[in-house]
This record gives sequence, structure tokens and C-alpha cells, in this order.
Amino acid sequence: MVSTKAPPSLLYMVKQVELVVRSHLDELVRPAGITALQYTSLTVLERHDGLSAAQLARDSFVTAQSIADLVRSLENRGLVRRERNPRNRRELLILLTDTGRELLDRFSEPVRELEQRMIRDLTSHQADQFRQSLSTAWHALS
Repeated sequence: MVSTKAPPSLLYMVKQVELVVRSHLDELVRPAGITALQYTSLTVLERHDGLSAAQLARDSFVTAQSIADLVRSLENRGLVRRERNPRNRRELLILLTDTGRELLDRFSEPVRELEQRMIRDLTSHQADQFRQSLSTAWHALS
């Protein structure tokens, strides 16, 4: 009798990749005294500086409750600063500091190498398709 086991679900496989990437990223940035989640938040600010805490939480894939502690920790390290939004004085915007930018610069190459390691067995075309497929899947659920 031939076994016809179903392959693992895509959701399971995506979670496996996310967990192994996070583990490697945590290991990579640990010497700087930050976590993978903190690093991710810094990269979000690098692309879109001056976000509210709520927007940073959404873009960094953390809850609104946990972003406050994350930002406080980054602020205590001098990696981000908060300032009042000139268009809405009740809102604080989170901005990347020069120290935060320097940290990102220091880790840009090792992080790029980690990404390259992840896709090293893919052709350039397959890597582009993989990126597009992930983007399409994300948009479908957002």
C-alpha cells in the first residue's frame, strides 16, 4: 500500500520559515543588545521615519501593547526618539536617531547575507517569484 501523505500546509511552512529567520536574526543582532523584533522596528523606521506607535506596531508585526515597551527600550538605547506630531500635538512620532541608523548600517551586510543564505538554492527568477508570491499572499490577507 502506497502512503499518500499530504504535504505540510503552506501556513505551517511559512511559520517554519518565520521562526528560523527570527532565530537567526536574534542571534545576529544579539551582540548589539537588541532583539529581532527591535531590529525589524528599526528597519521599518528606516523606510518610513516618523511613525505613530500604532503604525509602527502594525508595520513591525507586534501588538499595540508590546510596542510601548519595545520603543521605550530602543529610546533608552538612543536608537529612536519621540517627538510631538506638528499636525496633531496629542500624537507622538517615533523617529530613528543617527545611532539607530549606524546600527542598521553595521548590520545591513550580515542581514543581507542571511537573506542570501535563505534563497541560495533558488535561481534569480525563482527568488523574484518567491518575493512576489509572498507579497501577493500578504496582500490577500491584509
